Amino acid sequence: MSRVPTPDSRLAAAVRPSPNHGERRGHGRPDAIVLHYTGMADGPSAVRRLCDPASEVSCHYVVEEDGTVLQLVPEARRAWHAGAGSWAGAGDLNSASVGIEIVNGGHDFGLPPFPAAQIEAVVALCRDVMHRHGIVPARVLAHSDLAPGRKRDPGELFPWDRLAAAGVVVRVEPSDDLSTGLPLDPEEVRAVQADLARLGYGIAATGVHDAASRAVVEAFQRRHRPARIDGAMDPGTRDTLSRLLTP
Repeated sequence: MSRVPTPDSRLAAAVRPSPNHGERRGHGRPDAIVLHYTGMADGPSAVRRLCDPASEVSCHYVVEEDGTVLQLVPEARRAWHAGAGSWAGAGDLNSASVGIEIVNGGHDFGLPPFPAAQIEAVVALCRDVMHRHGIVPARVLAHSDLAPGRKRDPGELFPWDRLAAAGVVVRVEPSDDLSTGLPLDPEEVRAVQADLARLGYGIAATGVHDAASRAVVEAFQRRHRPARIDGAMDPGTRDTLSRLLTP
């Protein structure tokens, strides 16, 4: 008789083993959490895909709309959730992180709201993982933070303020200044790019606000100043960024 797998988190209601994982590379234990939305029509469809070897994707946990938590991959293993990207100068976030998929249709399904019970479960799960692995709030990340221009999840409607109130993430109140401001000269652009890199984004301080640079600014806005997401280095974006970097 086979033994039922034991979840790592006491909050997981069940284990649905996914075969899509491997050894953590260069990391004995995770030091970050990456939050995603599933971006599919419903939770069962997402879990099937995350457990399908042909998909070559997975995560450690799925949080359903009613707050039920499922574990798919042991925390000691490298789940395949983050893909190509970087944060704070490091790639292979799969090896460094615990991946949490939040059941939500995302942009392809009209950005539905996240139910209160679901967010309460996300908060509790993050706290549990953070406590057990010593993960700090600055290392609880959005998938879009790691892969600007490629990923948008968990999206601009994700309630980061509720996670911040619970001490799970770092956040400041977004600026309400939506003015366009004057065009920045190359040195000013380089300074904003350097500040984004200090925060953790994968961006070079070139002084040229090209498509790659705009994608990073959009990722920042999507998470930290979502009132307008257009990639512009406007005053409200710069003010929000500056206050995030202020000790």
